[in-house]
Amino acid sequence: MFRFENPEYLYFLLVIPVLFIIRLLAVRGRKQKLRRFGDVKLLGALMPDVSKVRPEVKFFLLLGALALIIVMAARPQMGTSVNNEKRNGIEAVIALDISNSMLAEDVEPSRLTRAKMMVENLVDNFTDDKVALVVFAGDAFVQLPITSDYVSAKMFLNDVDPSLIATQGTDLARAIELSEHSFTQQEGVGRAIVVITDGEDHEGGAIEAAKEAKKRGMRVFVLGIGSPKGSPIPDGHGGYMKDNTGNTVMSALNEDMCRQLAEAGGGAYIHVDNNSNAQEQLDAEMAKLSRKEMNSVSYSSYDEQFQAFGVIVILLLVIEVCVFERRNRVLMRLSLFKRKKAVMLLMLFALPSMMMAQSDRQLIRQGNRLFHSGKYADAEVAYRKAVTKNSSNSQAVFNLGNALLAQKKDSAAVEQFQKAAKMERNPQRRAMSWHNIGVVCQTHRMFGEAIEAYKEALRLKPDDDQTRYNLELCKRQQKNQKQQNKNQNDKKKQNKQDKKDQDKQNKQNQNKDKQQQQQKQNNKMSRDNAEQLLNAAMQQEKNTQERLKKAMQQPRARKLDKNW
Repeated sequence: MFRFENPEYLYFLLVIPVLFIIRLLAVRGRKQKLRRFGDVKLLGALMPDVSKVRPEVKFFLLLGALALIIVMAARPQMGTSVNNEKRNGIEAVIALDISNSMLAEDVEPSRLTRAKMMVENLVDNFTDDKVALVVFAGDAFVQLPITSDYVSAKMFLNDVDPSLIATQGTDLARAIELSEHSFTQQEGVGRAIVVITDGEDHEGGAIEAAKEAKKRGMRVFVLGIGSPKGSPIPDGHGGYMKDNTGNTVMSALNEDMCRQLAEAGGGAYIHVDNNSNAQEQLDAEMAKLSRKEMNSVSYSSYDEQFQAFGVIVILLLVIEVCVFERRNRVLMRLSLFKRKKAVMLLMLFALPSMMMAQSDRQLIRQGNRLFHSGKYADAEVAYRKAVTKNSSNSQAVFNLGNALLAQKKDSAAVEQFQKAAKMERNPQRRAMSWHNIGVVCQTHRMFGEAIEAYKEALRLKPDDDQTRYNLELCKRQQKNQKQQNKNQNDKKKQNKQDKKDQDKQNKQNQNKDKQQQQQKQNNKMSRDNAEQLLNAAMQQEKNTQERLKKAMQQPRARKLDKNW
């Protein structure tokens, strides 16, 4: 399998026809000038050392060397061969519903797009596993046979669209039966059928098919995507699909059907909405499956092939040096010496740089193998050696950031991603660096920085659905965080106000208690005074009674009026 790592440099090949046209114009102008001096044949006889063919040969040799140098700059790569590897993993068949109801937008940005994102994330978490892709609606077919070539899996996933199947509807039974026959024949390997659907089964027989899959040692996991409340289905023209009576068609998630299907298949039901909980649950369920050593075939590793083009360029330059425009032997010898010296200098300058490039590429490939095998610390060492040998290699810097990120060294990883974004000329790779920076910031709840990173990634790669989804999710999380902060501030203010009110109430209660105590004291003093007055009155009354009694006991005398 052949590819170019930097195909954008191939646009410089347009310079070749431009130079060819300039050469034709120059030759034509030269002939016109010669005709002014006389007959062309006569002038040719007067210049026996001049060759007509050799200058053209030299020009085409230089033109070919220039074209090959441009091809070298585009970094041609070749899949070395089919790689047979021993891997310890599982086999998973993704059965993806692509009926029209999956276009509903109750899950952002749509059910189908969200499902494709989940499959892509699931494949990214696979290391030694095999994956297959089955798409279904009213019918079903295998979109991708089971493989460990994750690059191909993502490529086929991007092409999934409801237009692939003309027969609309939802035949879950057919999808499960086809998934059962998509596994390898190896025994003892954990097998999972992941059905992603909205649960609208129009054909029946799905429960029986899930039970049969369970009997054959396969577990059926169901990802129910959508809202039970229902949502209209976009028609692609700004409106919504309508039935024969003109009413808008509403598609709702059938959770009961999804649960029954998962229970019959011995798996689990996972509801997919606008958060990342479903992805985490799916990854956890996949991790529970038994793993066994199995053969794996992949074309994912590529070797640089620019060295062969470099050798051809040197050979063309050497041949160009050996071809002379004139037939003068003395000049030929002198020119040959000078040109041989120039070629030797060119080779002395070119070969070390080629060897250095080859060396850091080898270190990157070594780091990639260590990274995929889970040896992140060793991969970091290999990537750092590659950066030391060639500090301008943006791929080594980017991979170093991934190795650091895998070891939870987030701050160091962000630093490397920022360097890679500045060094990289390829917009898509720069977008990947900014995307990873956004992921790190979002993980640490630095939503403002994450949003800016995702926006920068989308400027470079506007069609990246994963970045767009992360951006929307981050905006929601930022909004929720602001609301939580606002609620916390309001709560603090309320608590502060409540405390003030409580303090005021306590103070009032204290004043009231003081008043009550003062009143009690006053009442006590009044009671004491009243008792004293009462005792004084009683004593006075007693004294009066005693005086009267004494007066009554004394003899009385009548005094007569003398004049009467």
